[in-house]
Amino acid sequence: MRRGTAATALVASLALAATACGGSDGGDSAEGPVTLTYWDTSNATNEAPTYKALVQEFEAAHKDIKVKYVNVPFDQAQNKFDTAAGASGAPDVLRSEVGWTPAFAKKGYFLPLDGTEALADQDKFQASLIEQARYEGKTYGVPLVTDTLALVYNKQLFEKAGVEVPKTWDDLKKAAATIKERTGVDGYQGSAAGYYGQPFLHGEGTDTVDAEGKKITVASAEAKKGYKTWLGLFDGKGLGKADTTADAYAHKQDAFVNGKVASIIEGPWEITNFYKGSAFKDKENLGIATVPAGSTGKAGAPTGGHNLSVYAGSDKAHQEAALKFVNFMTSAKSQETVALKNSTLPTREDAYTDEVRADPGIAGYQGVLAAAQPRPALPEYSSFWTPLDDELPAIASGKKSLDKGLSDAETAIAELVPDFGK
Repeated sequence: MRRGTAATALVASLALAATACGGSDGGDSAEGPVTLTYWDTSNATNEAPTYKALVQEFEAAHKDIKVKYVNVPFDQAQNKFDTAAGASGAPDVLRSEVGWTPAFAKKGYFLPLDGTEALADQDKFQASLIEQARYEGKTYGVPLVTDTLALVYNKQLFEKAGVEVPKTWDDLKKAAATIKERTGVDGYQGSAAGYYGQPFLHGEGTDTVDAEGKKITVASAEAKKGYKTWLGLFDGKGLGKADTTADAYAHKQDAFVNGKVASIIEGPWEITNFYKGSAFKDKENLGIATVPAGSTGKAGAPTGGHNLSVYAGSDKAHQEAALKFVNFMTSAKSQETVALKNSTLPTREDAYTDEVRADPGIAGYQGVLAAAQPRPALPEYSSFWTPLDDELPAIASGKKSLDKGLSDAETAIAELVPDFGK
């Protein structure tokens, strides 16, 4: 949901907030169990059933705690929580996208978790993911799942065309043409969404902003070079044309899982859907590789994922119960369960059991995580997707030139970080 439409969600947001336990209105009796409210932002169809089952396990093991489970659509959750927390009522626990964590921490909505039960196993988690959950020296989330983007490809089509997995964007362009010539199928379909443009920036050694230097770099020479490469992958033999329709994401996924395109850039949240497609009934046909490198010779996809965070506005009893819940949900056993059911990536090494590693999708994505680039701990960073999601489709469709679109994105980002230079 866009920031401009947040007001339309106010009634729904407050209705959800009313069920939260951020104060004395949680509905708990003095003798009865504490009732937590948990907002889960996972996919309601493919992922949520696993989390709901874990909630039931937690309740069975903690008779003094009940959990009110609420599945909130991911694209609405950030604004809903912002509204609910600002109105002094929010869920006790939120499944927060990693980019939201510093933003809500800055506003004082999240409870610092250092030294609490929630982080009792801190040394078991990947250090970079803990670092990504920190803001100004304090930790405000426990990593639940992690992800990154990878080049996913159809091994059979690549083998039929006699092409190797591309190491650079130029290699990908050449491979796409060969695949088209020898199989009749497009070799690659790109995306006009802002998040999917990040590997092209990182491949040129840049990002939308230089957080440490407090400078906006989305229209820099390096960024323009990266986006020029991105734009060029919509035009050529074996390259799918830019799809800027509202259903672009679904179109891309459908084409890939049914063997109508040989490769795309995608994240592990789609592994279970890949396996449902006709092209990947044999899971071993799914190839997963590091995204191609830019002119710097380095590949760099963004690190994503979700943390569990505790609402700072909840009372002591609910916070203590929430800390137990977060500890349970992020335990090695729970993460193993989620990985096996949802094919998502655990955030702690002891959850990568032999059974988890046997999933080719998980194993493949785990292999590309080393090349992922963590996001800067900048509260406004996740808000940059809005101007990029506006400008990149306009550029890809030819409605704006590359220079004009990036200039407009730079202007919009400057409004979000007014103390940054250009």
